[in-house]
Formats: sequence, structure tokens, C-alpha cells
Amino acid sequence: MLNNIEVFAFFIGGIGGSYLLVAFGWSIAFPERRIWPPKEATTGIKLRVWLATISIFAATFVLGIADWNSFDWPAPARWSIGLGLIIAGNVVVWMGVRKIGLGTTSGEVAELKTDGLYRYSRNPQYVADMVILIGWAVLSASGWAACVAAFGIIVLAAAPFAEEPWLENAYGARYSRYKTRVRRFV
Repeated sequence: MLNNIEVFAFFIGGIGGSYLLVAFGWSIAFPERRIWPPKEATTGIKLRVWLATISIFAATFVLGIADWNSFDWPAPARWSIGLGLIIAGNVVVWMGVRKIGLGTTSGEVAELKTDGLYRYSRNPQYVADMVILIGWAVLSASGWAACVAAFGIIVLAAAPFAEEPWLENAYGARYSRYKTRVRRFV
């Protein structure tokens, strides 16, 4: 049974994830009237997207703490696998932010990056965010955290499908060639 804090965390993570999933779904269905990436990356849009994304991670964290090791997994396995995934994911995410910049991560147009981590994945930051969520679900060994993490992974997996038509429009043949050489995820 969830207590009030857990219900609130579950609700906040669900609202944030649902907001993003609807925005991505709309943008996939109607790329000419897309929500993400925004036609103009205003501060308000950036804040909404970042807050929604952070709400998924925060909910997963709070639920993991509140429901710590409800799966009763052995601590050495949880800590070595879970913490390893969290650290590796954070390294990749922040390398990606450093490479393309915080503005581009927030939907601004910039130079197309095809080197570094982007030689192996068109979306290394999304993959790394998924790895962080998996890592926390393993480390906390919480069923509730795993549920929100799974929803977060679905949301993160949808984002590139919303972005690709925009990328093709913004970068033309260069992006099309890149897309044929490099996988979407890994």
C-alpha cells in the first residue's frame, strides 16, 4: 500500500511522463504542427520539458527510497549493477550535454553533431537516461520505482521519433546520410 508521499510521487511522475508522451505522440502524428522539438525554444517550453523529465526521475527516486529493496535482491548485486549503470549513464548524458550544449538539448537548432558518442548512437543521451532509470530500479529493487522507470523508458524511447522529421528538415541530406550510418539507439 502506498503512503501519501508515494502516491504524490507516482502522480507527479505519471503527469510529467504523460505530458511528454502526449507531446511526442502529437509531434509524431502531426510533424508539421509539432510540439517537440519546439518551433521556437522559448524559456517556458524548455522549463516545461525539463520539469516533466525531472519529474519522472524524481518520482523514480522517491519511490525507490520509499519502497527500498521490496524485491529482496542481494545488496552486492544491486549496488554493483545498479550503481554502475547510474554512473555510466550520467557520464554519457553529461558528455552529450557538453558536446551539443544545453540549448540544443532543450530544442534549439545548432550544428549537427555526428562525432564522439554520436558516431555510435543518434541518441546517446536518451539511451543514457534509460540506463540511469534502469540502474536506479535495480539499485533500489523497488517494484514502484521499476513501474515509473519503465514508463520513463517508454517516454524517452518515443522522443527520437518526434525529433527525426524535424532533424531531417533542419539538416537535410546530411542528416539523412547520418541516419543511414548510425543506429537510432545503440
